Amino acid sequence: MSGHNKWSTIKHKKGKADAARGQLFSKLVKEITAAAREGGGDPETNARLRAAVDAAKSSNMPSDNVEKAIKRGTGEIEGVVFEEMQYEAYGPGGVAILIDILTDNKNRTAAEVRHILTRGGGRLGAKNSVAYLFNSRGQIFVSASKSTEDQILEAGLDAGLEDVQVADDTIVATTSPSVLYKVRDALEQAGIEIDSIELAKVAETTVVPSEKEAEQAVKLLEMLEEHDDVQRVHTNLEMPE
Repeated sequence: MSGHNKWSTIKHKKGKADAARGQLFSKLVKEITAAAREGGGDPETNARLRAAVDAAKSSNMPSDNVEKAIKRGTGEIEGVVFEEMQYEAYGPGGVAILIDILTDNKNRTAAEVRHILTRGGGRLGAKNSVAYLFNSRGQIFVSASKSTEDQILEAGLDAGLEDVQVADDTIVATTSPSVLYKVRDALEQAGIEIDSIELAKVAETTVVPSEKEAEQAVKLLEMLEEHDDVQRVHTNLEMPE
């Protein structure tokens, strides 16, 4: 089992619970706004925005909220300007952590993230200390109770599907970012029900800490995810057998 897939499924399941609390909506609004500011307000030509809008739709965010977030990003209406940053860190057992941030107060966020890392047994790393370990990938999540690895491979290989792995009760299909939606469309045309998709940073190599360190690392990752300014957390953690 791949470590990044394990954490991906933890985030995938956790995201559904977050939606009930409303925190996910706030993060999605930030992501949509930032994506529109970076690449324009058309999801068809802006892959990052398309992924954010799809995530918002799958989380049942009202379309009015999505439209307003896009307009804030393109400058059609006024709104808070969020600064994008990326922190690199190490967690328990030496696992690498890449933290994507959107904040309107970078000094506050830096102090709070540093506090979370210290409390969770981690520490900030220097620039490029862990970022080089990660590559941009597309990920598609499918319930293992509704489809099989073979079905997904058969449907997606010609469209550019690269890898399929099972983590707990979720199948994670991996693609290059450029063909993420092509593969998604191919799976849907084959009758495969997709839970969600995302653009992610995936580690090529993983770290397997002790069972205790792995549990501590997961708790740290969850604490980071719960911070309002943290958009995504990527790691090379692989859970021990």
